[in-house]
Amino acid sequence: MPTKPRIVAEVLIVLGLSLGQSAVYSIVAIINRSTREQPLGAQTATLNPALDSREIFDLVYQLLDIAFALVPVVLVCWLLWAPFRPRLHRLGIDFTKPARDLGWGAGLALLIGAAGLVIYLGGRALGVTVAVNPAGLDAHWWTVPVLLLSAARAAIQEEVIMVGYLFARLQDLGWRTWPIILLSAVVRGSYHLYQGWGSFVGNVLMGIVFGWVAARWGRVLPLVIAHFLIDAVVFVGYPFAAAAWPALFGLPG
Repeated sequence: MPTKPRIVAEVLIVLGLSLGQSAVYSIVAIINRSTREQPLGAQTATLNPALDSREIFDLVYQLLDIAFALVPVVLVCWLLWAPFRPRLHRLGIDFTKPARDLGWGAGLALLIGAAGLVIYLGGRALGVTVAVNPAGLDAHWWTVPVLLLSAARAAIQEEVIMVGYLFARLQDLGWRTWPIILLSAVVRGSYHLYQGWGSFVGNVLMGIVFGWVAARWGRVLPLVIAHFLIDAVVFVGYPFAAAAWPALFGLPG
């Protein structure tokens, strides 16, 4: 077991290489957005934007972006790799109950997805959430597969690092369960702040629910599945939703 100062340094390095870095940029982004003349509710945030004007290089950059975003996940797997099976038990990951994990994941996706939609609509109505374009990619033969890979990347990165890894290391530092859940949830909300205050609140609540589930059952795979299903539906379904309700996404009717 590493010493406590070493664990603290390790956690800061991991977060600095991954979602902690995103949280810092997102905090700066919400300050930037909030101090513009244009109201927050009239602004737009684009997820999964095109990265190059040429199709082949856009695809290459998209795949590289996804791959490198998962390197910190590989790092935490290395750091918490157990000498006995299941190797990733401290991250709450094993593959012994696939049907149960899938069922829990689907149920959580329905719960969190419905609540998230209500919070997003409420934030838009109050003018505290920007219009979110979840799929800024142009239409190519590879668009849907890349969006699904992006959903998988977000699900794996966020749940393995923010729940599996962070929970394990904060427990090593002697933290109790609820302070861990709340810290993880606030950090999760923080790296979504660029989308506005509604998204911050929604993701904090999502983090609390996910944290409680992980603490209760010691499993992270249902969270990964739930997160993937939510993002996959949002990313791939965006063009249809935008066509049906353009005002929600800051588009002309």
